[in-house]
Amino acid sequence: MGAYKYVSELWRRKQSDVMRFVQRVRCWEYRQQPAIVRLTRPTRPDKARRLGFKAKQGYVVYRVRVRRGGRKRPVPKGIVYGKPKHQGITQLKFQRNKRSVAEERAGRKLGGLRVLNSYWVNEDSTYKYFEIILVDVAHTAIRNDPRINWLCKDVHKHRELRGLTSAGKKYRGLRGKGHTHHKNRPSRRATWKRNQTLSLRRYR
Repeated sequence: MGAYKYVSELWRRKQSDVMRFVQRVRCWEYRQQPAIVRLTRPTRPDKARRLGFKAKQGYVVYRVRVRRGGRKRPVPKGIVYGKPKHQGITQLKFQRNKRSVAEERAGRKLGGLRVLNSYWVNEDSTYKYFEIILVDVAHTAIRNDPRINWLCKDVHKHRELRGLTSAGKKYRGLRGKGHTHHKNRPSRRATWKRNQTLSLRRYR
């Protein structure tokens, strides 16, 4: 077995004594640092390489901290004007996953870089920590590499904001295959809503 095989086996056993201790120490360190911080190298090199990272010029890794929990409705003093059905403030769940939120924050902060992918690294009671792989599409090493220069096209600008990354496709419900997943675009929820809505013309 290669070295990465052993590393991935360690990460598969997160409840082992060694990993629990290491993760606790790392989480303490992460809490002392800013919400978005650049890293010299990925914490999980095996995972990063599986998701497209290469240890060469043009690739950078950032760690992003996202607060855990549901999404409270942002209304002043908890007052919602309208029907009783829509009065809820708490216990509402955000439709997107935390990983896509982390990608969005990194993408907005670092406008000159393109988000390639991301992965989970740690979590505690308050935060989840993700590492985001970003690519500098202006770098010559990236533009001349046929494996990655597809990302240089303008159509891939801010793909993380449009649900085009792996995390984005997951919350849109586009991970599956087969006849049960046909016609699921733009997302599973949008398809359900479209199929449930009776739309009639005004003059008919």
